[in-house]
Amino acid sequence: MAIAARKTKAGAPAKAAGKTPAKAAARTAKGDSKAIPNTPVFDKEEELHAYREMLLIRRFEEKAGQMYGMGLIGGFCHLYIGQEAVVIGMQMASKEGDQIITGYRDHGHMLACGMESRGVMAELTGRRGGYSRGKGGSMHMFSREKNFYGGHGIVGAQVSLGAGLGFANWYRQDGRVSMAYFGDGAANQGQVYESFNMAQLWKLPVVFVIENNRYAMGTSVNRASAQTDFSRRGVSFGIPGEQVDGMDVRAVRAAGQRAIDHARSGKGPYILEMQTYRYRGHSMSDPAKYRSKDEVQRMREEHDPIEQVRGRLTREHKIGEDEFKAIDAKVREIVNDAAEFATHDPEPDVSELFTDILLEPAQA
Repeated sequence: MAIAARKTKAGAPAKAAGKTPAKAAARTAKGDSKAIPNTPVFDKEEELHAYREMLLIRRFEEKAGQMYGMGLIGGFCHLYIGQEAVVIGMQMASKEGDQIITGYRDHGHMLACGMESRGVMAELTGRRGGYSRGKGGSMHMFSREKNFYGGHGIVGAQVSLGAGLGFANWYRQDGRVSMAYFGDGAANQGQVYESFNMAQLWKLPVVFVIENNRYAMGTSVNRASAQTDFSRRGVSFGIPGEQVDGMDVRAVRAAGQRAIDHARSGKGPYILEMQTYRYRGHSMSDPAKYRSKDEVQRMREEHDPIEQVRGRLTREHKIGEDEFKAIDAKVREIVNDAAEFATHDPEPDVSELFTDILLEPAQA
């Protein structure tokens, strides 16, 4: 259930894992830095929209983690807690018809593009009311209606598919832009660079969004990547890139608008490195012992994307505690309803094992 309109009309990398996200710094195709406008100011309605949408993702993911612990969700489950500003800021910059494709940390992306909480949660619990009728689980959901082309379990696979969506848009000349999300770990996959090459060669309308949460599956970027400035990964192909404070929804929307406008205008792909942070482990089975509790606590206290918005709403728009409590109560009502539905919805019929395997011929 949507709780607000989903769209509006609209630096060097950290050397150590505990440092704050770098300020935005764009790069030309040659790799040179260029000036970036200051972080824009949101009006009250934009701040409230961002706050509600990010809070929905946060509360949904907290509930999913709880249900996983109770054994109601099986298999792998990757939570998006801490990274909410990335997808919400990008959605605020996008237009109706633009597409999203991502990896397996995908629940937040689904909610951001307007997929119903009930359907997402029911898919997590393997129920027939889920978006993939209970057969996809946490990592494999899809909604053509909402232009969400899936969470994908193969690391980096969505980047090639995202380029394919961009090719379809280019071929049809429909004015749409594909946004392909992937992480710092997936950024080292070979197919990513094949996709970069094709996208730039044909000037495809694709924005490659690298969600750099610093640890991939559990290894720091400084130990796994020779080039830790992911905004430069397209330099050899002539693709412009930009580093963005992925914990600030305003910075994300501003960068998203620049990137999407670039792609939509026929100039080809654009790379956005979102410097963000996940509070939980890689998946629910990951104890995250490769980083300190102090580091996580520091990020929560100093850079939390939701608390930043809450602070501005309090200081600049005089939003009181009662209104924040009302917003949180509404969000919790939506999430609790989704959990209740996902717990009691029937499991799929055994016959579903044989559906969606082959493309059935059209009936005359």
